[in-house]
Amino acid sequence: MERDQNQTSSARKSLKRKLDQDFQEELDQQSSDRKISSVAPHDAHQDLLRDVRSLIGILDSADSDRAAFKRATHALCELAKNEEIVNVIVDCGAVPVLVKHLQTLMMSPARGGEAAPRLYENEVERNSAFAIGLLAVKPEYQQLIVDAGAISHLVDLLKRHKKDANSRAVSGVIRRAADAITNLAHENSSIKTRVRIEGGIPPLVELLEFSDAKVQRAAAAALRTLAFKNDENKNQIVECNALPILILMLWSEDATIHYEAVRLKFLVGVIGNLVHSSPNIKKEVLLAGALQPVIGLLRSCCSESQREAALLLGQFAAADSECKVHIVQRGAVQPLIEMLQSSDSQVKEMSAFALGRLAQDTHNQAGIAHNGGILPLLRLLDSKNGSLQHNAAFALYGLADNEDNVAEFFKAGGFQKLQDGEFMVQPTKDCVAKTLKRLEEKINGRVLSHLLYLLRSADRTVQRRVALALAHLCAPDDRKTIFIDNNGLDILIGLLESAILKQQRDGSMALHKLATKSSSLSPVDAAPLSPTPQVYLGEQYVNNPTLSDVTFLVEGKRFYAHRICLLASSDTFRAMFDGGYRERDANDIDIPNIKWDVFELMMRFIYTGSVHVDLDIAQDVLRAADQYLLDGLKRLCEYTIAQDISVDNVSLMYDLSEAFNASSLKQACILFILAQYDKLSIKPWYARLIQLIIPEMRSSFTKALTKPAQTDVWQD
Repeated sequence: MERDQNQTSSARKSLKRKLDQDFQEELDQQSSDRKISSVAPHDAHQDLLRDVRSLIGILDSADSDRAAFKRATHALCELAKNEEIVNVIVDCGAVPVLVKHLQTLMMSPARGGEAAPRLYENEVERNSAFAIGLLAVKPEYQQLIVDAGAISHLVDLLKRHKKDANSRAVSGVIRRAADAITNLAHENSSIKTRVRIEGGIPPLVELLEFSDAKVQRAAAAALRTLAFKNDENKNQIVECNALPILILMLWSEDATIHYEAVRLKFLVGVIGNLVHSSPNIKKEVLLAGALQPVIGLLRSCCSESQREAALLLGQFAAADSECKVHIVQRGAVQPLIEMLQSSDSQVKEMSAFALGRLAQDTHNQAGIAHNGGILPLLRLLDSKNGSLQHNAAFALYGLADNEDNVAEFFKAGGFQKLQDGEFMVQPTKDCVAKTLKRLEEKINGRVLSHLLYLLRSADRTVQRRVALALAHLCAPDDRKTIFIDNNGLDILIGLLESAILKQQRDGSMALHKLATKSSSLSPVDAAPLSPTPQVYLGEQYVNNPTLSDVTFLVEGKRFYAHRICLLASSDTFRAMFDGGYRERDANDIDIPNIKWDVFELMMRFIYTGSVHVDLDIAQDVLRAADQYLLDGLKRLCEYTIAQDISVDNVSLMYDLSEAFNASSLKQACILFILAQYDKLSIKPWYARLIQLIIPEMRSSFTKALTKPAQTDVWQD
């Protein structure tokens, strides 16, 4: 993972905020100094220009009034805090004069030829460095400042402690110089290189051991920036023996003290940028003993320190399987899991990132789950932060690789989270799909036995979650064992009667999946097979008086037929002609309740074995086919009618299937009702319809699930 994803977005705001906070500290310390009032937004632009030019004029004069220089640089610092005024300050020519005052001599000649201390030693240089740092927050001015010669003078200021023992004043100027270098080099590769060429890295490394913690922090921040995506700078930092110093400093006496935690944030940030994309440096860092203090920072009171530590641990674990184990053994898992529940989204993201890398080890997978890692990771799938969501999904993908974790996934509602989640980017969607596939592949053997035990003995919530997951993921051969022998079907059907809409929906989707998952076709998708093969007279004999021995009267018209064909077609005709009915010996048989076109189509089916049933007469043909027990024609009608099932008519269609014992149509209605829950559940008659279909649904599923696995669930 690129570290700049975590630094770039907020880095400049953080830098500006840090400079503002430090500047306020200095204002408090210098309450006796004259303060320049902040320029209000409504002040005239010309007044602002006049004030800025006046300050720059003071700094550009040939006078040596150090007190005036101090007040002028101080005023420019306060003005530069407002980013809207920075452009005015630069346009008025502040950069060259501020750079000039970075190099003011510390000592002035005194009477008798001896050097005497200058008034306000270090303050002018400190304020100048501070102002330059504020101007450099805007990227467009970085190169302008560098071209004015600022870097070499800033590097000289880093070394000032070697010439002056005035610790408080010297600390201030050194800290401001380091901050200015940080801002100048931020996301600017050429300036990072320029700082190295000008000799800035060795003094920054030395300052890591400076007595003032604020200076240490500023030096660490500068080194962190210089090391990012610059291999030459990384190498020089390591060559300057920075690693032992950095790691020793990580062993803070109390990382829960906020100020100390902030300092540690910069230290671990330096290490993180050093090891990024640098395997050799990563090895050196680990050999130098960085692992344990970095793990300790996971419990820091500073969220940024936690974030940097988690990111660094993820980098340590990314390519080294042995290191993954060591990180867990040294106690990283529990604090990382706790960080998943932080209010800081970046802390959550980096802890998920680290856990995702640790979860590439089998034993770590079990340990993370055992320590409660699955549930908070699942909750992060609801995040609208794409990067956070993806890191959580990747960690869950790793945890799903361990058989010991499958039951924990389902108990925590993991299947529903993965199935129903709204994922921001395609890689996350792909990762979730792979996780579901991984879980599906593990539902056998002892994993299945564990899940069946939960179905029988767990609390109702867990039973529901397990049954829902198994409906979507179980193998066809296991359906009877799960849903008949271990009561899974009753659990799913019970969800349809729940007062909770989410449970109703989950139950509907699960039952629909169970009904269709093992079959590529359902009654709604394809026409039924031809009826059982038999000998047909053929199309030419339909309504043909040749050899006709019976005539039907339909709507006043004669229809010629042949008894031999009718006797072979259905039990109804056999009873009519072989039983004790009056039609037995009649030559003309009246058909009072069937229209001519319906009767003709029915007879055509009897003579040929196949017909096309149009939707507009399908219900009338179904009624006739049911009356004369023509099962093949009946199935054709059911298929045609099923194509017309809709949200508005499904209730009527189900009533029709009941009226004419149309089992295929009934099952098609049930499948439609299950599949279209979202549209149907808002209908006022939905609850009544569900109660109506549950007995038939239970019967159909029971019948289907007790058949061999290769048999279509919904085929008779």
